[in-house]
Amino acid sequence: MSTTYHLDIVSTEKHIFSGLVKKALVTGSEGELGIFPQHTPLLTTIRPGLVHFVKENNKEEFIYISGGILEILPSVVVVLADIAIRGTDLDGERVIKAKHKAEEYIRNAHSTLEYGKASVELAKVIAQLRVLELTRQII
Repeated sequence: MSTTYHLDIVSTEKHIFSGLVKKALVTGSEGELGIFPQHTPLLTTIRPGLVHFVKENNKEEFIYISGGILEILPSVVVVLADIAIRGTDLDGERVIKAKHKAEEYIRNAHSTLEYGKASVELAKVIAQLRVLELTRQII
């Protein structure tokens, strides 16, 4: 039985990662998904959050994704993300400024729609902050 599988993470802009991994964790539409070799096939949407994976050399990596589609086959897993950014490529200062801006929009929202949009943006920024934090722990 195989101890690895092929993982591809692709955004609308570029191919972020392609290689063998031992496991991956992704935020699916119904919650966290742990993906190991020979996982049952699945096609689902993914929420803004992170992809955490362990490469075949046991090195960990974290990638922020803003949402998209996850396809799991027995030996290949594909993440098709709207936006995907490696944790090492995130700009901490920019993310913190975006967090403050989203919080300000929430405080000043005049409608349910404005509040909802600001809440979604805040959730994305919080996910980016989490990816930054986890990436800094393994560097």
